Amino acid sequence: MILSKGFFITGTDTGVGKTVLSALLVAALDACYWKPVQTGAVEGTDREAVRAYAGIAEENLLPERYCFSPPVSPHLAAQQAGVRIGLDELALPAAAGRPCIVEGAGGVMVPVNESEFMLDLMRRLGLPVVVAARTALGTINHTLLTLAALRSASVAVAGVVLIGAANAENRRAVEHYGSVRVIGHIPVLEHIHRAALLDVFARHFDRAAFAGPSQVGAHHDA
Repeated sequence: MILSKGFFITGTDTGVGKTVLSALLVAALDACYWKPVQTGAVEGTDREAVRAYAGIAEENLLPERYCFSPPVSPHLAAQQAGVRIGLDELALPAAAGRPCIVEGAGGVMVPVNESEFMLDLMRRLGLPVVVAARTALGTINHTLLTLAALRSASVAVAGVVLIGAANAENRRAVEHYGSVRVIGHIPVLEHIHRAALLDVFARHFDRAAFAGPSQVGAHHDA
């Protein structure tokens, strides 16, 4: 299977499960991981979490370009640190021939400076976006709003991954009203580690959705 150059992982909200999804894809696709903007580092970084979850070598974990201690929005964390997050400094790093899984901070409309948003970073990097969404109540509204923002910015959407206890009605609603594929599901995991994540990918993900760019937009149920 020929992989694309990578995927950008965003979420419908903070804490939705982007880092677990990123770790799963890093393990399953033999990819590298990059979190361009990290906040909340005082509580640990997502890079450290991906290392533990995916069990990958240090050389496949690319350093953050911006890393801030407070668990607040990137624009505010940068202001408090006396710096400005510049998107022109966030080029996709070379990954030694591997696809790169890029994890955003929060959702698509999280501000990164006085006039730009995480959505602008997605446009700049040009990777197809995978949306991490909850399976629980509220996910339809949050997911459709996220998809609308991505499409209004002409960002390619690879699909949605639902995270949590299975909810067939919410899945059908997201696919129907969002005109999108649900390309994976991460159930509730008692323990998160490499073997568990690879098992989830094998059982609950549409592997073809993570092939080359020609796959983006095709319909295939996970």
